Amino acid sequence: MTSSDLWDEPAAQRYDESSADMFAPAVLEPTVDFLARLAGDGSALELAIGTGRVAVPLAARGIPVTGIELSEPMVARLHTKADAAALPVTIGDMATTRVDGEFALVYLVFNTIGNLRTQPEQVACFRNAARHLTPGGRFVIELWVPPIRRMPPGQAAVPFDVSDRHLGFDTYDLATQQGTSHHYSTDADGTVRYAATNFRYVWPAECDLMAELAGLQLEQRLADWSGAPFTSDSESHVSVWRKPER
Repeated sequence: MTSSDLWDEPAAQRYDESSADMFAPAVLEPTVDFLARLAGDGSALELAIGTGRVAVPLAARGIPVTGIELSEPMVARLHTKADAAALPVTIGDMATTRVDGEFALVYLVFNTIGNLRTQPEQVACFRNAARHLTPGGRFVIELWVPPIRRMPPGQAAVPFDVSDRHLGFDTYDLATQQGTSHHYSTDADGTVRYAATNFRYVWPAECDLMAELAGLQLEQRLADWSGAPFTSDSESHVSVWRKPER
């Protein structure tokens, strides 16, 4: 077992609703378009597949998709949307769990590599992705750039959502690269719920070193799924590493 937080049944039941913005066509369609182009005629493996936000529409494009997921309740939610035989998922962690076969594409979206809270586990995740790739295959990560530059001296938290139904902010330990996302959500009856998830933030250059350790080569880095250029002001990145041909 890795250091990842484990999404339980209540969290899985709320996940799609709490992440509704990520299901919006303006967000999801460019993601699926990008991944489908990279997969081509091959198959894809999604690490931390969750409830299938990306995998289900990608499979609907005709791409054979397999998943790895630590949370059984999240997989149960996924399989209300897609048949288990058509979209198989292995229960396990993304750093060490193996599935049969090789894939043209392995991908990991929505900042999820941060769920692995140690550097060795994150390195192991890159190596696990590389083991599953065909020669010439690609590993894709979507990850935010740590917003440390927005923190003046003495400040420990950065807000990431302030709305009528949700207040969210991240706290950071700069010495250990550990962080916690704090969520205060207001239900329809006025009840306020608190939830927290823990993560380790990782810089783009650190990802490149992890990829090199796994035998992968950086092919491209963009600011988003639509292909905007990555710059020093970008708040996120979509990075693609390629496994060399034999």
